[in-house]
Amino acid sequence: MARVRTLHRCTDCGSTAPQWVGRCPACGEWNTLVEETDQAALVTAPAWAGWGADGPANPARPSTDGSHTEVAPVATGIGELDRVLSGGLVPGSVTLLGGAPGTGKSTLVLQAAAGLARAGATVLYVCAEESPTQVRDRARRLDALHDRLWLVGECLMPRILTAVDEVKPDVLVVDSAQSVADPEVSSSPGSATQVREIASRLVREAKARDLATVLIGHVTKDGALAGPRVLEHVVDTVLELDGDRHHALRLLRAIKHRFGSTSELGLFQLGESGLDGVPDPSGLFLADRLPGVPGSTVVPTIEGHRPLLVELQALVAKSSLAEPRRSSTGLDRGRVSLLLAVLVKRADIDVGGHDVYALAAGGVKVTEPGADLALALAVTSAATGVAVPAEVVACGEVGLGGEVRNVASIERRLSEAARLGFSRALIPTSAPDPPAGVTAVRVRSLVEAIAALRLNPGP
Repeated sequence: MARVRTLHRCTDCGSTAPQWVGRCPACGEWNTLVEETDQAALVTAPAWAGWGADGPANPARPSTDGSHTEVAPVATGIGELDRVLSGGLVPGSVTLLGGAPGTGKSTLVLQAAAGLARAGATVLYVCAEESPTQVRDRARRLDALHDRLWLVGECLMPRILTAVDEVKPDVLVVDSAQSVADPEVSSSPGSATQVREIASRLVREAKARDLATVLIGHVTKDGALAGPRVLEHVVDTVLELDGDRHHALRLLRAIKHRFGSTSELGLFQLGESGLDGVPDPSGLFLADRLPGVPGSTVVPTIEGHRPLLVELQALVAKSSLAEPRRSSTGLDRGRVSLLLAVLVKRADIDVGGHDVYALAAGGVKVTEPGADLALALAVTSAATGVAVPAEVVACGEVGLGGEVRNVASIERRLSEAARLGFSRALIPTSAPDPPAGVTAVRVRSLVEAIAALRLNPGP
């Protein structure tokens, strides 16, 4: 009989400790050790069982050997998803999709599975959380039913592999990885041990069978993928589907991608028919904008290689509190506090005794430094009651000295602004010339930018 012992494993680095401690002795993270059981030296099977260690070793080859050809990705039929995946799913790859509950992870994967089935691929969808009937009803609503899309309601690893042997799919979807268990692992489903072992087993099967595999993962309350951090290192691609559940907008990013760039962004709108790609995100963000209202400025941002025009709004109100409120939505709170300090110290804009509220409209998150100038102008406009002209966009990083610094991809940003009808742009003096149709207003400092727009009427 196997001797069972208890140990504590770090969910970040995977190291173990004989007893619980507040700080991981290996990586230094706090409160990451979780208790689990482990089979000690008396287990009958070796730890590397199933890894193919008893077979012949792969021969080494020179790097110039061209006998191994690259495998082309298979398009899912969803343009925004294929954009993030650099063309589609690669056979033999393992993709992990994470996101908060209600963002549409299962919906997106089911739509992608139907697209692959229509293209001729055989897809096996493992329903480990929901029943096949529930998934079939969702597929009917999404118009995703297809003869090549197979459903199986299993949560045990051996039975899932049996279904793979029977169906012989080209693509395997597991919804979700935290709900699958291996009977040979003596811990409950969803534990760090189970998640790690299930992921490792699926990766081995994907490589051995040349099977494109998609895992759906849960996230913690902090927004990180649940389970051990080593899970992200095992898979080939890690995708994150983000969005406010009170808004229809969903953003898909690649945190890790071994087959392409991680700088692409996919934009979706959640509707009755599922997740639909957004062909013109800038137009969507600015559709309900009210020109002429103080506290509003449009900033051309860059997400990956895509330029997006986003409206930044600010509201400044006299505070009755000893410590005025500082609230930000969709913006970096530390960056907002920094810009408020620069406005007070360098531009003499009195917001010290006022509540300041700032947000990026439309449910999008703007964290890049290129939005500094637009946000500072929005706060100044809200404080003085003078509106920023409707045809103006602003882009630039603001330093602690109040200087305005250049940012990357100014030409692409302003080309998108010109497409939507904006005719003036406040940019740093070192920025390149704008495209035709946009007049550049070059400023060296935040004070010059405020004066250029006459946002500070004076006494």
